[in-house]
This record gives sequence, C-alpha cells and structure tokens, in this order.
Amino acid sequence: MDPNRFQQSRRAAQRLRTLVPGGAHTYAKGPDQYPQDCAPIIARGAGSHVWDIDGNEYVEYGSGLRSVILGHAHPRVTEAVSKQIRCGTNFVRPSLLELDAADAFLDAVPTMEMVKFAKNGSDVTTAAVKLARAYTGRDMVAVCTGQPFFSTDDWFIGTTPMDAGIPEAVQKLTVGFPYGDLAAIERLFVEYPGQIAALVLEPESGALEPPPGYLCQVIECAHAHGALVIADEMITGFRWALQGAHALVGAVPDLCTFGKGIGNGFSVAALAGRREVMEIGGLDSQHDRVFLLSTTHGAESGGLAALLATIEVHRAEGVSDQLATIGRSLRQELERVIDDAGLSEYLKILGRDCNLVFATLDAQQQPSQGFRTLFMRQLILHGVVGPSFVVSTAISARDVEHTAAALAAAAPVYAAALERGDPAADLGGAPVKPVFRRRA
Repeated sequence: MDPNRFQQSRRAAQRLRTLVPGGAHTYAKGPDQYPQDCAPIIARGAGSHVWDIDGNEYVEYGSGLRSVILGHAHPRVTEAVSKQIRCGTNFVRPSLLELDAADAFLDAVPTMEMVKFAKNGSDVTTAAVKLARAYTGRDMVAVCTGQPFFSTDDWFIGTTPMDAGIPEAVQKLTVGFPYGDLAAIERLFVEYPGQIAALVLEPESGALEPPPGYLCQVIECAHAHGALVIADEMITGFRWALQGAHALVGAVPDLCTFGKGIGNGFSVAALAGRREVMEIGGLDSQHDRVFLLSTTHGAESGGLAALLATIEVHRAEGVSDQLATIGRSLRQELERVIDDAGLSEYLKILGRDCNLVFATLDAQQQPSQGFRTLFMRQLILHGVVGPSFVVSTAISARDVEHTAAALAAAAPVYAAALERGDPAADLGGAPVKPVFRRRA
C-alpha cells in the first residue's frame, strides 16, 4: 500500500482524537471501528460515493449510520432545505412548517395519532420511556437484548459494558428479553409483577426473521400485564416501508420512535403514538403532566423541510421497493463471488435485502474482529467503504459491479489468512473493537 495514500486522513484522525473524546461524535464512527492505517476522513459525498481528504473515492455503504437513505446531497432534499432556511430556521412561536410536517408524518404513518419532533433518536426513545412510566405509574423497562442500541441515556447504557457513571439503582430498573421468545417476556412479567412500564424493541431484529405474528403477540402480552410497547423504528422506519415495519405485520404499538432515514441524513427524529398516551405530555390531559421533549431545536426548519422532502420522494419513487431491489442484486453478486472463492462458510451476507450486513468468521467459523478488520481494509483499499452493505437508493448497477470486484480482490487475502489461521499480517494495525466494552 502507498504509505502516502491516507496521510492526511491519518493526521486529521490523530488531531480529532486529541480534541474530541473518542475521535468522533458517534462511537460507531470512531477510529477503533476501522483499520488503523486506512480510516478515511470524509471530505464530501454525492449520491452513493464519498471522497476523503486525501482525494480517494469510494462507493459508500451504511451512509450516515443508515440515515442517508436517498444518497448524499439528494437534489430534492437539499433544494427543499435550502429554500426553507432562507426563510429562517427557528422562531419564538411554532411555524406553519411544524403543522405541515406533523400532518405529513402522520399521513405517512397512519397507525400513529400524534407526533413530536426532536433532533436525534436517543431523545425520542427516552421520551417514549418517560411517557410509558408516567402513563403506567411503573418504573421498570424491558429491552430486547438481541438488538444493539436504543439510546445514549442511562436507562439503556446501564445495560451495556460501558456503564461507568451510571448509578446501580438506575441500572436495576432495566431488564432484558431475547428477540422472538414470547415465553421469556411472560417470565419477566411473572418475575416483576406490576413493575414493568414498557417493552422496548425494534420491530425486526437484524438478520433474525421474526416468528409469525410476533410483534402483535408482544403487544397483546404487554397489554395483558398493564404495560406498553415502544417500537424503535430508527432503522426500519422509511427503509422497510414508509409507514414503518410495524405496519407491515398489522401491529399497532403504543409508541413508535423514528429517526435516521426520515430526513435523508438531516437531523430530525420523531416520537409518535396513541393520543391517550401522547397527550400526557401536552395541555389537554387530566393526567399529571410529563415534561416531554421541550427542545430549542426540535422544530428547526431545516430538519423538518428535509423530512417533508424525503416523504415526497419516498411516495413518488417507491423508495422501499428500490432499496429492496438494489440490496437483492447486491446480495446475489456478492454471494456469487464468495461462493466462487470457496469462502461461503467464512464470509456471509446477512439481513433483509434493504439492510444487508456481513459476518466475518475465522477458520473455526467463529465471529472474528480480526477477520472483520482484514475484510474492511481490503474493501477500502479497493474503493469500497462502510461497516455494512446497507444500501441507499443512489447505489447503481455499476456500484454493485465495483463492490463485487472489490470483494473478489479481497477474497484471496481472506483465504490466505484462513490458511495461516491468523489475519494479523493483513490488518494494518490493531483489530477493530466492539463499541460496547469496559476498557479501551
């Protein structure tokens, strides 16, 4: 590898690390998540491609942690945002845009009756937990343990190895259940009778297919025990379907939280739910009031304009169908290359077509951070960057071909490391690490 190829990126990454704890504003984008000698610092993006500050060009996957659903700088979204911010971005009273955005969102997600906007997913999911606690008069929350992330706030982070700074008393208020196991949820309600305010889960879990009727059964079980269900649609909302993944299976959760793709990378998130529950955060309920998402920038006009434009593009272009079609084509090409290389037992493409991830296994067919590092490094060296193969609608047939070629170039390096039983020679430094770990 040319030692100067990532020179400016390495220099900028080191400077970031001295100024920003963790070297990034999101742990999943941190330097410990990418190969040490080729972790590009991005200068710009257009459609499905990004360029780093050294001038290297890449096909990008998982863009914006799955938020850039239409591709970078989508013209209808950027035009809508540009037009709106010229009229002002924040006011002392609500703007008409807030009404338009609420109307459009609830029309797109017709299972929900009220909505409140914010700037990030953690805030709206924590607000949903607070509503559930206030509505039920209970303190405990149960989260799906097979799903990696719900919030930066203590009620969730206290369940992870990164629980430093979180009081033990807070940690004890959250318990877990495995995805797809209804009996495990029943056992929780028996173990903690009358104590659980809500179950929090994604409607669909990564590479796991939900059992038939699962989400509807979860809601029925929760209601039978006096608890609510919060569906986290951060990943699935607008990607599986405009109306959310819960609607595809005929389920109506009490509360839903949306973010990521709903603004094509602009900062906007949504808490939506049943009127009876949402109103306790408003002015028209006889219930004790909940201080709910009172944020200065929650209705900032750029994010709401992006939301409206993204909904319009979604309806006009059938975005969810496009994502599924592109992902299906990508999966087929990548699996063909993997099979041809004899690596099908060690390198796997998993997940729904619109949300593809990869699994990197060692010679014993066990998940390996070392082989993940090797694989990501080879892809980057051949012009493909991303922690996954999650597509945007901007991914073209040529991009799919390029990605398949990059994988074909990576395959012999992967195979040689398997033969040696050790990928260390091809990592470019230390292996990538899990985000949630107790020590550096």
